Amino acid sequence: MRGKRAPKRKIDADPVYDNLVVAKFINLLMERGKKVTAQKILYGALDIIKDKTKQEPITVFEQAIKNVSPILEVKSRRIGGANYQIPIEVKGDRKLTLALRWIIGASKKRKGKPMREKLAQELMDAASKQGEAMKKREDVHRMAEANRAFAHFARR
Repeated sequence: MRGKRAPKRKIDADPVYDNLVVAKFINLLMERGKKVTAQKILYGALDIIKDKTKQEPITVFEQAIKNVSPILEVKSRRIGGANYQIPIEVKGDRKLTLALRWIIGASKKRKGKPMREKLAQELMDAASKQGEAMKKREDVHRMAEANRAFAHFARR
């Protein structure tokens, strides 16, 4: 590895909820630099959640992220000419990033509705431990569990 590691950039909290996680979600949702469009999608989705669930939308959002965040994942490692899938614990920032990425990906896969409605539905599903993003988390955990025999290679 050459040079220094790039410094972490600080992002400002979003203007409506004053929440860093919401701001990070907007940045990940954004395509081609269209931040206002990404904000409209997320805030629209949170309004839909408020109408449908009669709860505070930010608590549903945070519950969804908490439910989707993975605890374990597998990493490929080459040892003695063979590649092993080694289960490792997921650390703080990566846990959040994976959860946000999976929720956005699952929302984009849904068909036939505007993005804010798809996102709202995926967030509500994730908050109640259902949906495509939760399935992704379960698959990752299942892979890690299946490869538990190779966990001793992680301590090298």
